[in-house]
Amino acid sequence: MTIARKLLSLGAAASLLAAAACTTTEPSQPLPAAAPKGVEGNWIDAKGTGLSTFAAGKFTTVATDTGQKLSEGSYTMTGATSVEIHGTSLIRQTPVSFNCLMVSTSQLNCTSAAGQNFVLTRRA
Repeated sequence: MTIARKLLSLGAAASLLAAAACTTTEPSQPLPAAAPKGVEGNWIDAKGTGLSTFAAGKFTTVATDTGQKLSEGSYTMTGATSVEIHGTSLIRQTPVSFNCLMVSTSQLNCTSAAGQNFVLTRRA
C-alpha cells in the first residue's frame, strides 16, 4: 500500500506542477512591426489602380484589378527623402522616369519627366 500511495502522491504532485505551469505563463505578445525604411514596401496610386512595390533597388507596378504587370525598373535614393525612379512601361514599351519626394513615411509626391504630378500612398 505504501508504494501505491507514493505513486499516487507523485502523480498528484506532477499534475499540480503541470497545471501551475499552464496558469503562470503569460500569453505571447505580437512583436511590433518594423518601421518602414525609406521607400521600401508597397505604394498605391491615388485612384487605387496601380500598386508599386519597391525592394532592394527594384520596383514593379501591377494593376490592382488584374494583377497585370504595368511597369518595372529600378530606383535610387538621392537623399534622405528623395528618390529617382527609372524603368519601362510594359504597356507602352516606353521608358519611364520619375522623381519623388517622401513627404512622410506614408506619402510620396512624384513628378514624371513629362511634368505630370501624382501621389503614392504607402500600403500596409
